[in-house]
Amino acid sequence: MNDPVLNPVRPDTDPKPHSAHWGVFSAAWKDGALTVQPHPGDPDPNPLIENFTNALDHPVRVTAPMVRRGWLERGPGPDASRGRDDYVQVSWEQALDLVAAELQRVKNQHGAQAVFGGSYGWSSAGRFHHAQSQVHRFLNTALGGYVRSVNSYSAGASAVILPHILGSMDDVARRNVTWEQIVAHTDVVLAFGGMALKNSRVASGGISRHIERESMRQAAARGCRFINISPLASDFPDDANAEWVQAVPGTDVALMLALVHELVVNDLHDKAFLAEFCTGWDTFEDYLLGRQDGQAKDAHWAAPLCGLTPAHILDMAHRLPGKRVLVTVSHSLQRAEHGEQPVWMAAVLAAALGQLGLPGGGYAYALGTLAHYGKRSNAVPVASLPQGVNGVKDYIPVARIADMLLHPGQPFDYNGKRMPYPHIRLAYWAGGNPFHHHQDLKRLTRAFATLDTFIVHEIGWTATARHADIVLPCTMTLEREDIGGAPTDPLLVAMHRIAAPNGQARDDYDIFADLSERLGTHAAFTEGRSSGEWLRHLYEKTRQGLQDKGLEAPSFDAFWERGELTLPQQDDDGGILRAFRDNPAGKPLPTPTGKVQISSPVIAGFGYADCPGHPAWLPPQDGPTPEHPLFLVANQPATRLHSQFDFGAHSVSQKRQGREVCTLHPQDAAARGIGDGDIVRLFNARGACLASATLSTAVMPGVVQLPTGAWYDPVFDASGNVTLCGHGNPNILTRDVGTSSLAQGCSGQLTAVEIERYDGELPPLRAFDPPRPVTP
Repeated sequence: MNDPVLNPVRPDTDPKPHSAHWGVFSAAWKDGALTVQPHPGDPDPNPLIENFTNALDHPVRVTAPMVRRGWLERGPGPDASRGRDDYVQVSWEQALDLVAAELQRVKNQHGAQAVFGGSYGWSSAGRFHHAQSQVHRFLNTALGGYVRSVNSYSAGASAVILPHILGSMDDVARRNVTWEQIVAHTDVVLAFGGMALKNSRVASGGISRHIERESMRQAAARGCRFINISPLASDFPDDANAEWVQAVPGTDVALMLALVHELVVNDLHDKAFLAEFCTGWDTFEDYLLGRQDGQAKDAHWAAPLCGLTPAHILDMAHRLPGKRVLVTVSHSLQRAEHGEQPVWMAAVLAAALGQLGLPGGGYAYALGTLAHYGKRSNAVPVASLPQGVNGVKDYIPVARIADMLLHPGQPFDYNGKRMPYPHIRLAYWAGGNPFHHHQDLKRLTRAFATLDTFIVHEIGWTATARHADIVLPCTMTLEREDIGGAPTDPLLVAMHRIAAPNGQARDDYDIFADLSERLGTHAAFTEGRSSGEWLRHLYEKTRQGLQDKGLEAPSFDAFWERGELTLPQQDDDGGILRAFRDNPAGKPLPTPTGKVQISSPVIAGFGYADCPGHPAWLPPQDGPTPEHPLFLVANQPATRLHSQFDFGAHSVSQKRQGREVCTLHPQDAAARGIGDGDIVRLFNARGACLASATLSTAVMPGVVQLPTGAWYDPVFDASGNVTLCGHGNPNILTRDVGTSSLAQGCSGQLTAVEIERYDGELPPLRAFDPPRPVTP
């Protein structure tokens, strides 16, 4: 077999349009190098597009099908050597035969309920080459189904709690308050967890115009006050001129309770709104005022918890009545223990102010967290690949993957149900990297060791690929054609191919089509269409929608030649919350009572001690201790999306000595003899990692911030035990527990650590070095 050509010489080309989760851009070859330019209509382009410039031919790309030697020699079965074994290069024919035979074996012996379909949906902005849709469609058509996951790591708690109290997350986050309304109407934005631009610069289907920075600037110029309640000043751009409230991480619920308490005892809350539009206020008020437990949730109670003075809290409360107030909660707050509580309590705060449903006021969950939020919806559909029907009814909350693999058959609670974990023999992953999303990576490694077989499609040698038994090289987005579009972005993009596939990489669709041929389900998976025919088929739904509205509806060929198409949008006008406020009887909320659930008898009936029937302050179990006195904030990175293209030019340029950068306050650094630029070791009882330290007063004392997404680079001792991550992945430190029994969401945002200067010999960085193929 000939080795693939990794660095072919490419002729200069004219720019071609493409779309990514972080922006629409054009790409061209000039003097053999890839150049990218943001869309000219984007007022605030995202520098993440620069991660593409060195990605196509990076040495870490998977260039040929690979099989783990232990699996090839011994066959399927649990194996603790996953993550440390060698790989054998095989032909595509052999790889596909192995995968098809193993899928057939597992189905015959254990049923489709022994297969887990893992994917996370962020691998491409394209609507056809969308790995999550591809792998799920394949498993549905080939096996009749698979064990699925529900919700997301980003919003696992909020997706479950919001339907109990207001409505679906999409209704409360996407179809609600717009940036236009904030610019025109809002007086105060209470942003719990901030509104960091690094987060609002990305969207699952692509984004053509980044308007958040300018919207904040315009609102601030009109007099809107942004209040950033966060341990990080960087959770707002300077353009917003935000007031920074340095509350102790994880104490937002206590602060919200104290604000509402001050409104109530001074008769400043909107009693008429609470009576007409809400239910369960009396139960909550008993808790708030201390009638239930003897403790009033006032400013003097909250101040020591939050690290604020009572006067500061009281001043905040008295600045709210009579103003158009918008309360927001970022995803980060509910990515922690008891993450349901801040989501619920923020809605209660907005209701107590009587602001729900007003233009630019009320409650907009996660506004500023994704580029989808705060935007208008398209008036015509953007189609995606249908996934088919899943005949397996078993599922898990997505963040409980390790629990499922380690404890098959054991019961777990979720949203009022008690279900057993299925016994998974085979996991099939395409379009995701659980070694980025998941917590307690040493535990996750033990979990994957329990599988019979782990199959992964990947563009690069992520830690997930390095733990797989069969690794199939797939194309990255620049190597295929697709249609980029999102329900809240008006630009439909013809995503032209920029380069030929690297090495032997193939499209996910072609891989699954060939596997389906071997399994006798080719017609069901492909419906007789090639990739190009699928693009035409999917585009037709949008073209028909335009035609039905009497608008220009170009043919697919005309759209492809043009490169983009502007779609009409509609004003959602506040969505279900505005409609409910205007007509509470005719447009009730989709809750059990049709009203805002200040308290929930349904949730109370579940009997969960870690999620009572009304919002409450529940102290965290994973807070600082004398041994580990600092809060670690493991937030989303600014230099990449999740862990995607961590090897990309922009991401690598922001590392120091090749390590991820952590930030801490100068006084915490001085107490530990740490200087700016020092390599430091962050550690707790679960693990340790190295990072490069930077000192900043933009992080509150007692907090160290290390973003997620650095590719896991474990360092082993002589016994084969992991001693630390040499690259800086914080999830070797975070705790793998659910937010509560209600949602079982990810709780990886906060944990307790200690930090020290690292004076030992630095371990070599291997995260971006591919494994060398060996002879079986």
